[in-house]
Parts: sequence; C-alpha cells; structure tokens
Amino acid sequence: MTISTDPRAEALDRLPVREAVPELLRALDDRGVAVLCAPPGTGKTTLVPLVLAGLVGGGPVRRVLVAEPRRIAARAAARRMAWLLGERPGGKVGFTVRGERQAGRGTVVEVVTTGVLLQRLQRDQELAGVDVVVLDECHERHLDADTAAAFLLDVRATLRPDLRLIAASATTDAEGWARLLGDGGTDGGGVEDGGVNGGGSEDSGADGGGGGADGSGSDRRDGRPGKPAPVVSAPGVSHPVEVVWAPPERPVRPPHGMRVDPALLDHVAAVVRRALREREGDVLCFLPGVGEIARVAGKLGGLDGAEVLQVHGRAPAAVQEAVLSGTDGGRRRVVLATSVAESSLTVPGVRIVVDCGLAREPRMDHARGLSALTTVRASRAAARQRAGRAGREAPGVVYRCWPEAEDARLPRFPSPEIAGADLTAFALQTACWGDPDASGLALLDPPPAGAMTAARETLTAIGAVDTAGRATERGTRMARLGLHPRLARALIDGAKEVGARRAAEVVALLSEEPPREYGDDLAAAWRTARHGGDPYATRWRQEARRLEHALTPETSARRGTARGGDGPRGGDNGPARGGGPHGGDSLPARGSGGPHGDDAVAGLMAALAFPERVARRRGERAYLMAAGTGAELADGSRLGGAPWLAVAVADRPVAAASARVRLAAVTDEGTARAAAAALASEGEEVRWADGDVLARRVARLGAIELVSRPLADPDPKQVRRALLEGLRREGTGLLRWSAQATAVRQRMAFLHRELGGAWPDVSDAALLDRADEWLGSELARARGRADLGRVDAGQALARLLPWATGEAARFEELAPERIEVPSGSRVRLDYGADRPVLAVKLQELFGWQEAPRIAGGRVPLLVHLLSPAGRPAAVTADLASFWKDGYRSVRAELRGRYPKHPWPEDPTTAEPTRRTNTRRGR
Repeated sequence: MTISTDPRAEALDRLPVREAVPELLRALDDRGVAVLCAPPGTGKTTLVPLVLAGLVGGGPVRRVLVAEPRRIAARAAARRMAWLLGERPGGKVGFTVRGERQAGRGTVVEVVTTGVLLQRLQRDQELAGVDVVVLDECHERHLDADTAAAFLLDVRATLRPDLRLIAASATTDAEGWARLLGDGGTDGGGVEDGGVNGGGSEDSGADGGGGGADGSGSDRRDGRPGKPAPVVSAPGVSHPVEVVWAPPERPVRPPHGMRVDPALLDHVAAVVRRALREREGDVLCFLPGVGEIARVAGKLGGLDGAEVLQVHGRAPAAVQEAVLSGTDGGRRRVVLATSVAESSLTVPGVRIVVDCGLAREPRMDHARGLSALTTVRASRAAARQRAGRAGREAPGVVYRCWPEAEDARLPRFPSPEIAGADLTAFALQTACWGDPDASGLALLDPPPAGAMTAARETLTAIGAVDTAGRATERGTRMARLGLHPRLARALIDGAKEVGARRAAEVVALLSEEPPREYGDDLAAAWRTARHGGDPYATRWRQEARRLEHALTPETSARRGTARGGDGPRGGDNGPARGGGPHGGDSLPARGSGGPHGDDAVAGLMAALAFPERVARRRGERAYLMAAGTGAELADGSRLGGAPWLAVAVADRPVAAASARVRLAAVTDEGTARAAAAALASEGEEVRWADGDVLARRVARLGAIELVSRPLADPDPKQVRRALLEGLRREGTGLLRWSAQATAVRQRMAFLHRELGGAWPDVSDAALLDRADEWLGSELARARGRADLGRVDAGQALARLLPWATGEAARFEELAPERIEVPSGSRVRLDYGADRPVLAVKLQELFGWQEAPRIAGGRVPLLVHLLSPAGRPAAVTADLASFWKDGYRSVRAELRGRYPKHPWPEDPTTAEPTRRTNTRRGR
C-alpha cells in the first residue's frame, strides 16, 4: 500500500496497523467479517476506517460507520481522521453523538456512538447505503455495543449478507468474537471480557428511530455452529512501557459500594508527585469516578510547573479538546481521568500513567428497582489498556498502586454489562427488533432471566410492550425518543399535562444527573440549570431542545407556545395517564407557584418516570417508597418535612437498611396515586401484626398504606392463617401451659425419645408443623391472641397420642405421672431432665431394694434422696448399691441434724415412714 509523503500521510504511514491492513481487506473480501486485534496506538481507529472507505490507499469508495462506546472517543476519532485528510469534521469524515452532528452528504466515514447505531438499526434494519461497520473497543462489552453487534449479525444473516462487519479491540477474547461473528455465531456464549466502566453507551438511542413495532423483524439466526471469523492481528507500538509497583505503605480498606478509602487517594496523589519528580512528560492518572478525581485534584493543589486537568464523561467539551490537543510546550500536565481515557484516545505528551487500580461497574437491585455503580478492582485487561497510554508516542512508565503479588489475582476481564445492569432499555430494543426474549440473537452472554423478567414487567406497566412482550405502538414511540423507557414514558405522558417544553426540560435533568452542587431538590436544580452558565447547564439546554423536538408534531403543538408550559391538553395514542397501559386517574400538576409551578411539575415528571419510588414520610428524614424500600434524606436537605416525595435518583449502599435520596421532588398524594396507579391495590387484609390478629380493609400504593378501617367480620380462614402465622413467629408460648400441661408434654417427649415409633415429636418445631392437627377446634373458635391464651395446651396435646394404634391406652403405664413408694406416698415424677427423676425423702424408701423402671422396663428412674427438710442428700440410679455403700455417710451426717427421724442401721429391713419418731432414732 502506497501512501503519500505529506506530513499527515507520513503520520498515517507510521501507524503499525498498516501492516495488517492487506490481510484485513482479504478477510473482508473472503468472509465479510473479521476480528481486528490491535494494541493501543496502532491506528486501528484512524487508519483502518480511512482505508476501508477508499480515502487512503486508493481502494474503492465505501461508506464506513465506526461505532464508539463514548461521545468523547467518537468526537476525537472523527477529528483525528479529518485532520489526517487535511479537513475539518463534517466533510469526508464526520460524527454523530447525542445532540450533536457534524456530517453531510459527502461524508464517507461517520463515527457514531453505539446508541446512535442502535437507533439507526431500529429505523432502517438494512442500513441502506452503509458498506462497512466497525465496532471499536468491543472488549469493553457495553450493553449497547453487544446489542448492536447482535442486531448487525442478524442483518447480515437475513437482509444484508454484503454488509461487512469488523469487531476491533486492543484487548479481547479474539476466539470468542471470532465464533460470534462466524457463520452460525450463536454458539459463542460465555466469553469473560466485559465493560470497563459500565453504564452502557452514553448516547443510548440518541439518533431517533423505531421500527419493529408490529413484531415483524427479520427471521433469526439458526444457531448452527459455523466457521469462525478470521482474526487479524496488528503489531504493537514499539515503545516499551516500564512497570513500577507503587503500593501504599500501609494496607488500605478495599472499596465498598461507591466508597474508596481516602488513604488510597492520598497515596495516589503522592505517587503523582513522585512520578513528576522521577520522570519526564505529562501524567495520566486513572481514578474510578468524578468524585475521586475532584478529591485527588484538591490534594494536588499548588503543583509547581504542572497544570491539573480533569477528564470524564461530564467534563466540558472544551476541556476534553484541550486535553486531546496536547501541550503547547509550556507547563507539564497532570490529567486525572476516569476509564473514558482507557481507549480510542491518544493524550499527547503523556509518558507517565498512574493507575489507582479501581473501576466502576453498574449493579441493579431488581427487587427494589434501584441501580447503582459499585467500585471494583480493575481487571488485568483494563490495566493493560491503561498502561498502553504511556507508550503511544515514546517509551513510558506506569506506576501501579497495588502490590505486584496481587496482580495475578485480578480478574482477567471486567464483567459484561449485560450480567448486572438494568435491562429495561435492552428489552425494549429487542422487542422492537422482533425478538422479545432475545433468544434468537447472537450474544456473547445471554441476558439473565430474572433481569429480563423485571424489565418486561416495567415495560408492560408503562404500556411499551403487550402481554406477549411485543412492542406496542406506544413502545415504538418511546424507543424513538432516545431515552430510557421510564423517561420516555414521563416525557410522553407529562407533555400532555405540562407542555412539551417543560416536560423536556425536566426529563433532560433526569437523563443526566445534575452536579452534586445543584442539591437534591429536583425543582431547585431545574431553576439552577435554567439560569446557569456552567457546562452542565449548556448540555442540559441542548438536550432539552432535542427532546422537545423529538416529540410528535401533535404533542409539540400543544406545548404552550412561547411560554412553553400551559397549553391545552389532548389525547394520545398511548395509554391514559395512569401507571399502566390500561389507563388510570388524571395527573394533577399542582404545587407552589400556581397550577403548574416548578415543584408540582418536577414532582409529576419524577413520579411518572419512577412510580415505584413515590415515597411518603415516616420520620424526620425517613420515607417509605412504594417499592417497599426505605429512603433517607441527607442532613440539611431542603426536602425535609415534605409529606410526599417523588424520588428520581437513589442508591442503596452495601449493607444499608435504607436507600439514600440523591435527587427528588416534592409531590402530593393525588399525583403519586395517579402516576403509580399500576401499584394501587385495595382489599381485605388479615394478618398477624404487633402481637395479634390485625383484620382490616386497606388501600395501598405498593408498600405504602394509604387508608385502613377495621373489619368487623373477617374471613375465618384468613383469621386461622393469621393465628398460625402468629404461632410460627412467637411460638407455642401463646397458648396456656399449666403445670399439668407442661408435664404431659414432657412425658410425651420422653416416650418419643425412648420409644419413638407412634409416640409423636412434641418439640416446638414439630408442634407448629402439626398445629392444624392438635389445635384444630381451638383455632376454629379463636379470633385473636387472647383466645389463644385461653387454650388448654395439655388437653389439646392429647389429640396427638397414638390412639389409632392403641398405644395411647398405655400412656400412664409407660410414662406414669406418679410412682407409689414403700411409705404409701404417690410421688410425682419429673420428666424435665434427660432421665425421669423420682425425688422423695430417704425414710420413705426403707425396704426398697431397687427403684422401678419405666417405658416398658427400659429406663430406670434416677432417684433423688431427700433429707427430712426436702433437700437433696444423695442421687442414685442404683438403690441397692446406695444402701450398701452410701447410706452410712449420709446417716452419719444427718442423724444429728434431724434426731426425730429414724436412721436405722439397716435401711433394707426398716419400716418406711412419712412421719417423725416419738423417740430419738439410732
């Protein structure tokens, strides 16, 4: 391949990937698919698309679509390729990200986010006019990227066999991707590589589109194994990267939820200062999130001769461009970045990487409807990617802030996002594609069944899919908006109530969480953004305009003209304004500031988006959400004291009992009940609560109790169930256990232990399991705790005796309540110990050679011989041995203390007695 000698072409000529281009072109000509493995800095993102498009190397002109997982990478890649051609973006090379497009009719190479690609596929499954699609950084395994790959493979298999597809990555499981892209493809599950920072594509669904609402879609892949796609490898950059292990001197606490040990951040800042002293060049420092970047930046204040820059998904475009444009030869730079800087970007001047070793991944709590990012150890694949940033332009060094011994224990790849994320948007995408359960799609990892079930339930509740999981017309409309389905529901239904402009403004706030300094009050954050001049406010206004224009013309016409708020209300193809597809109450928007004040509108929109998070106050800062999870406001929150909240953003820290409210709006009960109508229920409730049977008629909104009144005549079956629940919770102590009843139970337990067979187990667990059997009639008459307290447990227990076998008649014989001793007394036996005990005064046993045995002669009684005062004098299971060996010492000790009682020398022939003698015994 010959490349011209001008400076830009020379830059292309130096890219190592050029050596792999001929093989890549042959693979595409032969198979139409290929996996390109090229280390960082080799030019896979810049040279390869230009060659494929015929803009470099003189090949045929093709239209190439390059999909990147992040907006910053999409812009940077397009600008770099345009520069190499001596142009600006928008000519032969362009890009499209959410809310921004620089491309025209003459654009041959277009870089888009994977979210934009998904929307184009939904709108036009054939991708008319596109010849090649490059899925860049596929190793990151973002959910949108995996979905786009599955859809493209489906298109190739059924509609466009001529469409060429490349999966490109620096670090990936090439064999897994080769199986996936090869003929058949669906047998390629189980690959372990995954998303580096989670959270999905930044522009999921940003370009509009829909399709597939009628369930048409193309036929699915047949799943038969086939020949793997060719794997083309490019040589790496020749610049070596030295590894310096720089663990903290003292152990630091592992990450917990979103928490990172401040000691680690102190250490990272110290390593950055050390690196600046020891090496030349700019520093790129990887940290897990925006909060950690801000804290480390604060610790690096006052660096001599170095500028500290912060790069993350929320950073202003001007800051991102400044970082990517490089230094002007003046001060050194310290770039603090999240994982957005791991791939697809070259940060000029960087010779040093400091890696904290942490990353963020999404986790979804489907039971509570809460999602959150969690901090995890970065994988070895991510560590390699990060280290590669130091060697793109010259030899470099990476300082790793963990012990070398721990490196081998790091996960090989991060978890794929599909394994732990909220799948609601994914489920709507697959429903619109015509495959509601995604069973016919070629995915490296199948979606978890539980997560898909939760997603379908959400989509059904908002009317996006029917009972069979097929996309409805309303669901298709939601998909076209480029929003999470929850936010799309809020935008569509809310626009009818408050106007398109105001609805779009609030949804724009919800689609990208405002900065922490905006506070936790959604309405106040709305006002701040409306008048703000910061980068977030700029992005917010841009997104709000996009969403307003994305609504149908009919809805836009109702948005309230110039004031954008209080236009007339009208109908809609979607459901009525309740919580589900079957309609519900109207949605009042009343609050401070008039019938459509900011607080009321914010509360309405948040409730529409997250109906299960409407919450009622139950304490000073504590609330209960309709989903059943507690929620707490931060100290000093302006929302404190509001009877009702619509919680927009909340997370539940690991091991915490309640969720933390991050963003919410004040609302009222009427709005909450209308927005969450699908969660409303009313009915009789009979259960055990607070130590008694609670019988009432209750109206609820999910877990929130709205109204209740006592039931005068509850259903006896429900009362019986409640009583049994009370017994299970509190035990058999709810019944009346007299001394006689306790003794009967102990005797039955003794026979069960010694004889087993028909003699029943009367332990607490066994009695509760058979409560219906031995408490049947008593339970039928009981209505509450007091009635249980009047039940004679002993009498009821008699029902468990083995009457059917006739053994019950021997109960007294086998486990007698009393034993007659030589004095004529009938002494009660104690069955409470391991062996039955006969406790009797010593003089009453004179003449008794041996204690009796019970349980059919199997068990000898344990005799407690008592003094005349009733105190234990001796314990024996062998009475004859006691008379022979032990009696003398007992007699010697007690005869002086009790002179009126007989103490014969030979107790075996003496007369037993219960009385004292008239004269001193000898």
